[in-house]
Amino acid sequence: MSTVRSNPVSVEKHVLFRVGSQFWNIRVNFKRFAGLVDIGSHMSLIQLRNGNFLIINPIILTDHSRYEVDCLTENGTTIEAVIGVHPFHTLAFPAFYEIYPNAEYYGTPRHLKRLKQIPWTGSLDVCQIRRKWEPEVEMRIPAGAEFVNPLPESSNHFVSVFVFHRPSRTLHVDDTIVYGDHPSFLLKLIGFKHGTMAFHPSIKGSGLYPTVEAPSQFRLWMENILNDWNFDNICCAHSGVKIGGAHELVSQLVKAAESLFTKLSEKNGKKTATDDVSSDNQANLNVTDNECG
Repeated sequence: MSTVRSNPVSVEKHVLFRVGSQFWNIRVNFKRFAGLVDIGSHMSLIQLRNGNFLIINPIILTDHSRYEVDCLTENGTTIEAVIGVHPFHTLAFPAFYEIYPNAEYYGTPRHLKRLKQIPWTGSLDVCQIRRKWEPEVEMRIPAGAEFVNPLPESSNHFVSVFVFHRPSRTLHVDDTIVYGDHPSFLLKLIGFKHGTMAFHPSIKGSGLYPTVEAPSQFRLWMENILNDWNFDNICCAHSGVKIGGAHELVSQLVKAAESLFTKLSEKNGKKTATDDVSSDNQANLNVTDNECG
């Protein structure tokens, strides 16, 4: 796991935090393993130029955080869309929809398969949906990895849709990039330290396709992100928020991972891939477990 060190911003949980102009983030607790490990999660709020809001990756709201969201969005009447960008971050959607049923809801293919009770407006695997709010808000899916049906579901939580808010120069990322604000005990066990930026640990396992080309495809995709998006801040799920200097840190991370990409490519070249790495097996999605937010 290639890492880069810096100092994250310490953000109080369950409190609306202003990251930049028209961009807010809320950090929350999310406990796993019988409540012994808090891996955390987050939600971002983006105010568009038309005054309406996009909710990125909804969370379970407390009374306080709901009050803050209601104050910001005129009791939810200005929430234009609620968007799920990570296939396995699904748990908060039913409760959020119950509070704010009048917004349009968008998700990954797995969201649409798992949560039938929500009248989805569209899926993020459709290019036109991802481009709906450009140029203010841009969304891209990482190359070299499975988005529609990540396998195995118990560990392959690597890919999420990257969301870039151009006016505030802020990037929202779930899982693919991890940035530590006092990391959990579980992350410390795998060598993750406070103020460390890294790719999700599953990059060494099932995160990327088991092909020779996949590591270089993902690296090139990251380089294009760095070239096209001049973000300065980053909000990462299960970890922390970096205000200022985020672009340089991600650039350093990609460079530091060069040897890892090479090793993964060489490793994949020595074996025959047996997994179905196509996106055509949506019908086989397991939608009953392995949620992480």
